[in-house]
Amino acid sequence: MRFLLVIGAIALTVLSWGLYGPVLHHGIKGMGGGRLLPFFFVGVAYFFIAVAVPAAWLRTRGEAGSWTVGGSFWSLMAGATGALGALGIILAFKSGGNPVVVMPIVFGGAPIINSLISAKMNNLTREIGSVFIAGLMMVILGAVTVLITKPAPPSQEAANNSLFILGLIASIAGTVVCWGAYGPFLHKGQMKMQGSRLRPLLCVGLAYFAIAVLIPAVMLTGGVDGGWATFSGSGVSAFSGTVWSLAAGAAGVFGSLGIIMAFNWGGKPIYVMPLVFGSAPVVNTLWALTTRGEGDPLSPFFFAGLILVIGGSAIVLVFSPKGTAGKKKASEGEKKVSKQDKIKSPETTDAHHHGVEEIESPQTERNGLREGASPDEVATERDSEFDDGSDEISS
Repeated sequence: MRFLLVIGAIALTVLSWGLYGPVLHHGIKGMGGGRLLPFFFVGVAYFFIAVAVPAAWLRTRGEAGSWTVGGSFWSLMAGATGALGALGIILAFKSGGNPVVVMPIVFGGAPIINSLISAKMNNLTREIGSVFIAGLMMVILGAVTVLITKPAPPSQEAANNSLFILGLIASIAGTVVCWGAYGPFLHKGQMKMQGSRLRPLLCVGLAYFAIAVLIPAVMLTGGVDGGWATFSGSGVSAFSGTVWSLAAGAAGVFGSLGIIMAFNWGGKPIYVMPLVFGSAPVVNTLWALTTRGEGDPLSPFFFAGLILVIGGSAIVLVFSPKGTAGKKKASEGEKKVSKQDKIKSPETTDAHHHGVEEIESPQTERNGLREGASPDEVATERDSEFDDGSDEISS
């Protein structure tokens, strides 16, 4: 049953994050290609869904788990990486990148970073087998193939300026690192809060609010990126961009909630995040298929990529490091030791008897029970010891 819950939570994240890129791209276009305004409204959506709602729920109904410094730190780190990754996507689009190019690299590179960080943080590096690596490579290759061979949008944005190309590469690389670290950081924060779901989500929302709302608001007030005038002077287009940006933020929040729920029900970052990043491109592609209308027939490589994603995801799920082999060996060793303690060898028994004699011999000598002592001598020595003790007490 818990396995099905984990799969359902992963599906929620796949659906939400699969729609995140296209929806955010619509929001950027609706605001005239600005960077800060879409980012600001993504942060606003995070604040209402990931801060206000969890705070009200915890205030009125509470939840299992507790606040801890370590849990808050790692959850805030997860929120920071998520927000910076979202900013990286916006900057990549602004630098001339198209979702058909940007998203394959992000969804293909983030699982690698995620797996490496997860294995390192949980000391599971030695348990990563060749089959797991093969599945991971299948997911990455399939995701790249699906998104590269997906139907192209009607108009392609090209950026020939070398500065824009460098900005595009840097933005994508930053998003890959940030979103790759998101899952392990969030999982560690949740575990340090005794499995709480709303508290880590609240920390993620607070980090988003600081990075995606407060900082952009100050910058927009100072006139950066056109300031607030860009929003107030665009009319209907700005309203459409606001709605799409808020929807992108909501998709990001529900994706984060799905990750938290998957972890809470027993999922591990080392296979949850590769499944998410491997399957989300499929949702992204299906979105493109439903909105493209008439077009060229799909390439056979597109379907080959889908097969790679599905097969690789299954392999990653089945052969992911579980961290149980060492525990089983340790428990078996403890059982063997306990059995050996119960069964004593003749040498052990003799040694035990010698030890008892060594402990008892001083007491025996003190009471006069030594070899060669006559009964009268023993009685005399006991009387003298008693007299000495009584003198000390009376004095």
